[in-house]
Amino acid sequence: MPAKRLPTLEDVAARAGVSRATASRVVNMDPRVGSAAREAVQTAVTELGYRPNRNARSLVRPEPDSIAVVVPEAEDRVFTDPFFASLLASITQSLADSPVQVLLAMGQPGNSLKIERYLRGGYTDGAIVVSHHRDDHIWQVLTETRLPAVYVGRPYVGDVGIPYVDVNNHAGGRLAAEHLVTAGRRCIGTITGAMDMAAGEDRLAGWRQGLHEAGLPDDLVEHGDFSSESGAQAVARLLARQPELDGLFVASDLMAVAAIHELQGRGIRVPEDVAVVGFDDSQAAQLTRPPLTTLQNPVAQMATTAVSMLMGLLEEQPASSVVLETELVHRASA
Repeated sequence: MPAKRLPTLEDVAARAGVSRATASRVVNMDPRVGSAAREAVQTAVTELGYRPNRNARSLVRPEPDSIAVVVPEAEDRVFTDPFFASLLASITQSLADSPVQVLLAMGQPGNSLKIERYLRGGYTDGAIVVSHHRDDHIWQVLTETRLPAVYVGRPYVGDVGIPYVDVNNHAGGRLAAEHLVTAGRRCIGTITGAMDMAAGEDRLAGWRQGLHEAGLPDDLVEHGDFSSESGAQAVARLLARQPELDGLFVASDLMAVAAIHELQGRGIRVPEDVAVVGFDDSQAAQLTRPPLTTLQNPVAQMATTAVSMLMGLLEEQPASSVVLETELVHRASA
């Protein structure tokens, strides 16, 4: 049977009515191209499903030899947050017996130009995208190039036609609120995650639902960004607003540990004065004193599921999104 022919850059140029050199500049995001030509080439890329192939652009696609883990976050965040460390370790471990190499692509949130150029360049056979923000346009690049991809975490922009694996963040926030209410807390605040991410929004919405069902107000909200510094700063703002705070849900363990340290530094006892619930069940949750009550974030399972989904896509097998359930891990902080 004849080999399946993939569209080439020459095909894109012909469809757009421009030279091959102009099509190449647009594909490589060279700013020295007029808007009309750029739009024509981008339309042709989308219509043809063109994706650069680093081996032979006109031959049948070779066996995959690399996937990229795409993290639109600053380097200091990636290498200090236990969530990323656990996720990356689980992804690489899942592919340990495979010839597929794992590559890491990072970039500042809201400025994903470097990542976008990399994904358009044909340097990888597929992508697992982690920690995506509202202003990222990575999903558009993946759609235009038809690069096989899976998201870890629900995309903020909604259904973009790319499968994802996530934890039920809404249910986790609700469980945290219900636990604090059951423990007799009545002045309950929260420190959110980044609100330009689906996880931040969903955990806040679940917490609010839990308080609504208990007939309690949900106005004690301060925003963090999942970093430890933001957790300490946010709990200080909460205490300034409401010194009678007696319950606290924090949208990540890293922020929760910092919040506990801030409370204890002010002479506030945990859990006697303020009960604290985190989210992730990371190693940090067990090392703090008192140990942190938290919601389980099945990072290893999300990683292995994402790898399995992506490898299936590389073999042209369809994939459906997966949402994993969470549960409360009872420890001494609440």
